[in-house]
Amino acid sequence: MEARFLAAGDSAVSVQLGEDINLEVNGRVRKLFEELIKHPIKGVRELVPTYASLLVHYSPEIILFKQLKEEIIERIEKLDFDKSEQKEAIRIVKEIPICYDKDLGLDIEDCAIFENVSIEEFIRMHSSHEYYCYMLGVAPGHPYMSRFEEHFHFKRRETPRVHISGGSVVAQLGQSNLIPFDQPCGWNIVGATPVTVCDYSKEDPFLVHAGDWVKYVPVSRKEYERIKKEDRKGTYHIKTYEKKVV
Repeated sequence: MEARFLAAGDSAVSVQLGEDINLEVNGRVRKLFEELIKHPIKGVRELVPTYASLLVHYSPEIILFKQLKEEIIERIEKLDFDKSEQKEAIRIVKEIPICYDKDLGLDIEDCAIFENVSIEEFIRMHSSHEYYCYMLGVAPGHPYMSRFEEHFHFKRRETPRVHISGGSVVAQLGQSNLIPFDQPCGWNIVGATPVTVCDYSKEDPFLVHAGDWVKYVPVSRKEYERIKKEDRKGTYHIKTYEKKVV
């Protein structure tokens, strides 16, 4: 495949690896990201994977744009993105507890009405499938996650809120994100997680990373409060499970 290289200021380049938002294109981004982590290019300072591109921050006093482009092209040719890979893989899925109480999911009733289903059915639709994290954006540790079954039909709210609470779970169409901090947001709030989404006191501050798979697990309000206390004490650990994917 042919990548596009777009200068992003004087010390970054966006490597475009496709036009569409899907697992195939994002898989190319992940492969290049992992290749550059394992075999770094001298002068590259930071790598930021997104939906369909990899943003490469570099030091122009160490490596020039032209040389960096040539090195990245060599890596892309080595990876051979166009070659299909038919092999069984193991998917690690993180289980993240979610409470759907109405005082936490401020828009859940309206969303259920829009979908013409009960709140119980809405919760089933939202929590029955695994979500893939394409990228982190907007705020540190803010995952953009999609599921590929039973998409909703509602979109963003017409009027965004200037403030929603960190830990809120928001949704629109086939996406559902975790809000790491108190911030403005125009998405629909359908619940909340008792687990800290971003914690800079930890060596790895992010609950979810680009490339992760997530499964939302409904919990009662009592369980929510218990997990929240354990999480603040540092004694709660996210559960994971393995899933074979062909």
